Amino acid sequence: MSIYDINAIKEILPHRYPFLLVDKIIELEPKVRIVGIKQVTANEEFFVGHFPEMPVMPGVLQIEALAQVGAILALREFDNREEKIPFFSGIDSARFRRPVVPGDTLTLEVTALRIGNKVQKMRGEAKVDGQVTAEAEIMSVIGDRNPA
Repeated sequence: MSIYDINAIKEILPHRYPFLLVDKIIELEPKVRIVGIKQVTANEEFFVGHFPEMPVMPGVLQIEALAQVGAILALREFDNREEKIPFFSGIDSARFRRPVVPGDTLTLEVTALRIGNKVQKMRGEAKVDGQVTAEAEIMSVIGDRNPA
């Protein structure tokens, strides 16, 4: 079951293919916690070079996927979210635990540590089959998409 499908996600996030890394949202507790899904397929552009003989999803893209799920949690609180854009401002305590490969379902769980009008801080865990693949504290600043 989806709370947000890809079309609803595209109404919240400014990201688009090939950099939209969230397929659906399956759990949501507003201002507290959110869980998203990324189906990792062999067609992902990054697998062309990372690594052709042994495809592995880059850890930084797992963190980006967590940040996008966190951005959905934060941006959905803005009535004018189509005018806003999340910018990464920091990553702390990032750890990469195991490879993510084509065919994996990446579960992206993000918990809010601080949600404000400008600054967000969240803790994210990416998992495959219940095993942590990546984790980090993620900070972002919400800016205007078209600053005057």
